[in-house]
Amino acid sequence: MSISPRDRLIVPLDVPSVDDARRIIDDLGDSVSFYKIGYQLGYAGGFELAQQLIQDGKDVFMDLKLLDIDNTVEKGVGSIKTMGAKFLTVHAYPKVMRAAVAGRGDSDLQLLGVTVLTSMDDEDLDAAGYRMTAAELVAKRAADARAAGMDGIVCSAQEAQSMRAIVGPDMAIVTPGIRPIGSDAGDQKRIMTPARAIAVGADYLVVGRPILGAPSRSDMAKSIIDDIAVALGKR
Repeated sequence: MSISPRDRLIVPLDVPSVDDARRIIDDLGDSVSFYKIGYQLGYAGGFELAQQLIQDGKDVFMDLKLLDIDNTVEKGVGSIKTMGAKFLTVHAYPKVMRAAVAGRGDSDLQLLGVTVLTSMDDEDLDAAGYRMTAAELVAKRAADARAAGMDGIVCSAQEAQSMRAIVGPDMAIVTPGIRPIGSDAGDQKRIMTPARAIAVGADYLVVGRPILGAPSRSDMAKSIIDDIAVALGKR
């Protein structure tokens, strides 16, 4: 993929208000071109902010993790595709993904299948009733995503290299749980540094708290982008 290092960094606007989000966007300025909006901000005016960001030339990742009956998912994606967002997530259940692909139609919206949340490990999956490891479930859902005609998957960077062999060269691999050296893992369990994640095959990195909590958000973002550029040169 011919994607610049800057465009591979996705900053999540996981804050409670649009005013909070705008302060982050102002702090980051031109250092960041790609933002993720999820439930917390989405329900607090984030959909309107997403459209404003798109009008300002930014890329937007709508992290809604849709999961519902086929008709509801298809119609929901049909509505979202008019926003102009770049990415939209759905849970990587085969029927859900096929419905999302039908709803997307021939629009430019790219659909990502969420395999296993990076906050979950084997013990969590066992407690939820899954009789396979996180790696095994990610692999199954990645294969299902490819078969459904999805544009990419969301998985831990720890699985990126093995998933590339499953999804092929053209599907995007988006990895949350990215932590620069010295950063706190927080509630993430399957984590990796930015440079290592790129080196093993991730296309896009979602980096939240290390940037949002930094003394200089723009400097931290630029440092991560520099790490991405170095790693791309070695890949």
